[in-house]
Amino acid sequence: MASIQQGPNGPVLVLKESALQQKGKDAQQNNIAAAKLVADLVKSSLGPRGLDKMLVDSLGDVTITNDGATILKEIDVQHPAAKMIVEISKTVDNEVGDGTTSSVVFGGTLLARAEDLLKKDVHSSVIIEGFQVAAEKTLEIYSELSKKIKPDDRESLLKIATTSMQSKLISEDSDVLSKIVVDAILSIVVKKGDDYTVDLENIKVEKKSGGSILDTQIVKGIVLDKEIVHSGMPTKIEKAKIALLNSALEIEKTEMSSEIRISDPTQMQMFLEEENRMLKTMVDKLHDIGSNVLICQKGIDDIAQHYLAKHGIMAVRRVKESDMIKLSKATGGRVISNLDDLSEQDLGHANLAQQKKVESDKWVFIEGCKHPQSVTMLIRGGSQRVIDEVDRSIHDSLMVVKDVIEKPEIVAGGGAPEAFAASQLKDWADNFDGREQLAIKKYAEALEIIPLIIAENAGMDPIDTMATLRAKQNHGQKWTGIDAKNTKIADMLSIDVVEPIAVKEQIIKSATEAACMILRIDDVIAVSGAPGGGGMPPMG
Repeated sequence: MASIQQGPNGPVLVLKESALQQKGKDAQQNNIAAAKLVADLVKSSLGPRGLDKMLVDSLGDVTITNDGATILKEIDVQHPAAKMIVEISKTVDNEVGDGTTSSVVFGGTLLARAEDLLKKDVHSSVIIEGFQVAAEKTLEIYSELSKKIKPDDRESLLKIATTSMQSKLISEDSDVLSKIVVDAILSIVVKKGDDYTVDLENIKVEKKSGGSILDTQIVKGIVLDKEIVHSGMPTKIEKAKIALLNSALEIEKTEMSSEIRISDPTQMQMFLEEENRMLKTMVDKLHDIGSNVLICQKGIDDIAQHYLAKHGIMAVRRVKESDMIKLSKATGGRVISNLDDLSEQDLGHANLAQQKKVESDKWVFIEGCKHPQSVTMLIRGGSQRVIDEVDRSIHDSLMVVKDVIEKPEIVAGGGAPEAFAASQLKDWADNFDGREQLAIKKYAEALEIIPLIIAENAGMDPIDTMATLRAKQNHGQKWTGIDAKNTKIADMLSIDVVEPIAVKEQIIKSATEAACMILRIDDVIAVSGAPGGGGMPPMG
C-alpha cells in the first residue's frame, strides 16, 4: 500500500506505488514475532542436555551442531528483524565465544515479555527505559556475585573449559580435552605487568578424521599439512635447526626479454652449468651455517632439491604465510627473504622435525620447541562431521578460557546467576513507581528463561524446578542452579560448573540492546524495485 493523502488538489503520493508499509502495532508485532521464532529455533539446544540441529545447505553439505551462532549463520534468515537477532549471536561469538544460544533465547524472551506490556498499552519508550535500567542493575548484581580468581590458576581454568564443553558433543571427553585447551592457552599467554593477554591466532588448529576424539593432541610446535619435497631427504631430524625462507629457491628469470646468441654448443653447456652452480651455492650456504631443515614459502627447484637431499637437509615448500609466522613464533627463528642475509642467529630450533602419516596424508611435525609462542592442536575424530563439531566446541572452550585469563572473575553456571539476578531485580523494581516498574519486572521474568529452558531440555518439570530453585536461592544459597546432567537442583559451584563473568555480561548487553532496537521500530517501509533490485523480504 502506498502512502496516499488527500490534498487540496487531489491525492498526494509520497512513496512509490509499489512500496510496502507496515505501521505502528502491526510492524512491532511482526518484528517481535520474527525475533521470537528465531529464539525458538535455538531454544532446544541450550544447556548440557540440549539437542543438536542438522543443517543441510543447497549443495547437500551437512552440518551437525548445537552452537547457536553456527546454526543461525548457516540458515538463511530473510526477515529484517530476525536478522538483527542473528547479529546478536555473531557479536557474542566474536566477543566472548560462548553463550550464543543463551543470548538469542534471552533476546527473544525479552521481546515476548515486552509484547505483553504493549498489549496493555504501555508505551514502547517506557519499556525500553525500564529494560535499560534493569540491564544496568543486572550487571551490577553480577559483578557483586562474581568471584575473583588468579588468571594463571590452572584448576579454575580447567573447570571453566570443562563447563563450556558440557553442553557440546564432546562432553564425554571433556576431562582430556579441557587439559589440552588449558595447556595450549597457558603456553601462549603473554604477561604484561599484572595483565595477561591471549591471542588465539597463535593456536593453529589442524583437523583430520580418523582415530577417535581422544586422539586429539597438542603439539608444542607446528604441524604442517605438507610433505617433504624429495624422497632422498631424511624424514626425521633430531635437534632441528630450521631456516625459514619466504622467497623461492630457484634461479630468477630476468624480467626483461633478452636474447643470447650462442655460436658454439659448449657455450650452451656453460649456461646450464652456471645455473646449477648458482643453486648449489645457495644450498651450500644453508649447509654451512648448520641448517638441517628448510621451510620455504615458495617453490624449490628440482636441482636444488637434489643438492638439499645430498646434504641431508629436510625441506618443505609452499607453506602458507600464516604458518611461516607461527613457525617463527614457535621456533624462535626469523623469516628471511634473501639467502645471502641468512646467519646462524636466524635459525629456529626444535627438538624434532619429522614426517608422520596422519590418516592417508603425510604431514611434517615440528615439535618440542622450548618456549613456543605458538602451538598446534591436532583434532581427531571418527568422521568429518564429528571433527567439525569438535572444532567448534573447542573454539568456544578456548575463547572462554581466554575471557577468564583477561578478566579473571567467574560465576556459577546452570542458570544460577540469572535466577539470582531475577529475584533481586523483582525486589528492586518496587522502588520505582508507574509503568517502568512493570518493565523491570518483565525483564526479571525474561532472565528466568535461562534456568527454565536448561531444566526443560533436561526433561525436568519446569514449574516445580523453578519453584524449588527460587526457594533455595531465597534462603541464601545463591549458587543454586540446574544440574542438568543429573537432572536435579544443586549448588553449581560445588560441582565445578563455572563460567566467566565476561560471557554473562556480554549476553545481557547484546540481548538488551537488540531488543530495545527492535522495540524502537514503529514503521517498516520496504521499497521494492530499489536500485540493485532488492525486493521486499517476506514479512510473515
